[in-house]
Amino acid sequence: MALIWAGTDIGKTHHHCVVLDGDGRRLLSRRVVNDESDLLALLADVLALSEDVVWAVDVADGMAALWTNILLNHGQQVFYIPGLTVNRASAGYRGMGKTDAKDATVIADQARMRRDLTVLQPEDELIAELRILTGRRADLAADRTRRINRLRGQLNGIFPALERSLELVNHGPIILLSGYQTPAALRRMGRRRLETWLRNRKVRGAGALAEAAMTAAEGQHTAVPGERTAAQVVQALAKEVIALNEQITEIDKLIASRFRDHELAEVIASLPGIGPLLGAEFLAATAGDLRIFRGPDHLASLAGVAPVPRDSGKVSGNLHRPRRYHRGLQRVFYTSALMSIRYCDESRRFYERKRAEGKRHIQAVLALARRRVNVLWALIRDRRCYQSQLSVTAAA
Repeated sequence: MALIWAGTDIGKTHHHCVVLDGDGRRLLSRRVVNDESDLLALLADVLALSEDVVWAVDVADGMAALWTNILLNHGQQVFYIPGLTVNRASAGYRGMGKTDAKDATVIADQARMRRDLTVLQPEDELIAELRILTGRRADLAADRTRRINRLRGQLNGIFPALERSLELVNHGPIILLSGYQTPAALRRMGRRRLETWLRNRKVRGAGALAEAAMTAAEGQHTAVPGERTAAQVVQALAKEVIALNEQITEIDKLIASRFRDHELAEVIASLPGIGPLLGAEFLAATAGDLRIFRGPDHLASLAGVAPVPRDSGKVSGNLHRPRRYHRGLQRVFYTSALMSIRYCDESRRFYERKRAEGKRHIQAVLALARRRVNVLWALIRDRRCYQSQLSVTAAA
């Protein structure tokens, strides 16, 4: 049992640390700059109170990285308390106001009373790189989605027929819009020349795309007010999307390369539906360390693929999707389950069986994702690659 508990409310420029003793009495309360020298001074002052300290923080990375790494490098035990947990717990403490000092007190007191908190461990360099790279890719993908949505809205205002005929998530239509955006411009170009223009830019299905664009152009001969300016905006957005696609392609290559360097890469990627990107996201979220989970049920709950009960009174068996879960992990298991339905016979049979039981599509996919959590857990635990039952039977 620790003698004192130190809770730190993490901020961008400053942190606030509160130290409590075993009876919950405040021994220290200090606001410090997020700078190494000030943080080392705080560490020394807290250790002067007692060398037996348990530390707790409400942020585990980002702006807390310097502080948590200083603590871990000095052999300190650090617990992570999610910010939402701190927010909910604060309601049970005296006072209606919210201050950094109160939040730090709540963090320290929760660490003093609870025994179910996550222990922070020094982060492996490769895992840190994967976390940064997958985070960057997520930002680029979100930027691309925003620009495509803006492009779609702008194009719909001047050329709705073309907007309806194009799948703007594909590369070819974006290339087309980087050169031609209005009905008149497409008619002047002509179908044959447009197809050649697209082929020269290595667009797949150039003939079908050119035909769809010309059909849309022949159906609209009215120029709307502001068409020229809107066309320039569409062209600029299309070029931005192309640039983002190139950046995403490059970062995908880097993620795949770094993922393959991990000792569990072959094991994780052997599960149908999980490629380098989803595998890297899984490692970034878990580090591939099963010790941080109490079992596959805990992992499934964190990933949001295990239903939770909402029973009350005479109502029982009322299961719902959890409201709090790790979005990245859910993406890994849900997306890989979707992919496995297409390429893995066993997954497809499981999905079809759930559908035959009356489950909706999303419910069936979530059930498959939950099943795959158990499979991936066993593969990582045993350090072996996935083998389908069909392959095992054939080999026997």
